[in-house]
Amino acid sequence: MNLAIVGYGKMGRLIEQLAPEYGFRVALKLDEFNNPNGEAMTAENFHGVGVAVEFSTPHTVVDNIERLAALGVNTVVGATGWTDQLDRVRAAVEKAGTGLVWSPNFSIGVNVFFRLVSEAARLLATEPAYAAWGWEIHHGAKKDAPSGTLLKLVEEMKKAGYERPVDTGSNRAGFHPGTHEIGFDSAADTITLRHAARNREGFARGALKAAQWVAGKKGLFEFSNVLFG
Repeated sequence: MNLAIVGYGKMGRLIEQLAPEYGFRVALKLDEFNNPNGEAMTAENFHGVGVAVEFSTPHTVVDNIERLAALGVNTVVGATGWTDQLDRVRAAVEKAGTGLVWSPNFSIGVNVFFRLVSEAARLLATEPAYAAWGWEIHHGAKKDAPSGTLLKLVEEMKKAGYERPVDTGSNRAGFHPGTHEIGFDSAADTITLRHAARNREGFARGALKAAQWVAGKKGLFEFSNVLFG
């Protein structure tokens, strides 16, 4: 299947490297230089493309999603910092009748981590002695803070019934691929849950797994649908 990469940075290059393992041929690579203002997102350029992966920036991702939907291209969205416009994205996908998988983090381990944190929050929701915090660190080039993954973790805690405040913090430095931590603290003890990425490979492989899955589907999905049904 032909694959398009929209946002050809470090993640895009890693996806290109791993794509053949997942049955994809990279037919199109778009970045800020050959796709200014979305000018290269045309029916001619996307002819024969089955799926696109979108790893651009918070400022361009939603416009790109709308263009891809209008072209009838199913999409995997790994860019972060845009979920306040999720209703706009849902409307574009539903109007076009395409399929889209999104996640603040395409690491399989992180998506298991979401579930572990959710369960801990559920168990401690009725234990007022436990206060909670969330923290993350990423490389200095990451554009959004707090990360979409940390925001998703806090959202999952709230969904699980943990209604007390969750104090959050972020750091940006060096080349760190990403660590996320959720903690619960009481006068008696502390519970700490942490996920640390070693590199970007897990994110790229998750995105390619999602690209395989979304081919031919219609609707808006999260990566948890791909992993857990």
